Amino acid sequence: MPLEIEHKFLLKNDRWRNEIDHSVYYKQGYLSSTEKNSIRVRISDSKAWLNIKSATIGNHRLEYEYEIPLQEADEILNQLCHKPLIEKTRHFVKHADHLWEIDEFAGDNKGLIVAEVELGELDEQFAKPDWAGEDVTEDIRYYNNQLSKNPYKNWSDH
Repeated sequence: MPLEIEHKFLLKNDRWRNEIDHSVYYKQGYLSSTEKNSIRVRISDSKAWLNIKSATIGNHRLEYEYEIPLQEADEILNQLCHKPLIEKTRHFVKHADHLWEIDEFAGDNKGLIVAEVELGELDEQFAKPDWAGEDVTEDIRYYNNQLSKNPYKNWSDH
């Protein structure tokens, strides 16, 4: 059973930018987002995936991912997915023994930057970088499927 274990953090400053290993642009959209699961399509460069995740809030959830043809993914994003689409650049930053993924959102979520660290075990320890701020793992607003329903531009508290 594929299990995603991750923690999400807001950022305190931009010092992480000096540590970027590489970056990738993503465009993704949701076909379905319910209390039980989300089904999304994601395009990155010349590849595309169908992804199914349990809607569990917290640091772990079920995740299944399958590569699909790029042209079909583009059609699904443009014709079938809920709008707005999620657009972001994911920056990869190595810190201690972990690879951090820092999502810098564009489009309707411009201005939002969230860092994630993915773990191999539920109780795995990790070193939190000094640029990582508040832990928002339990805050549903920061999940991509929620950002497609309630984009950052609509939040009144930022």
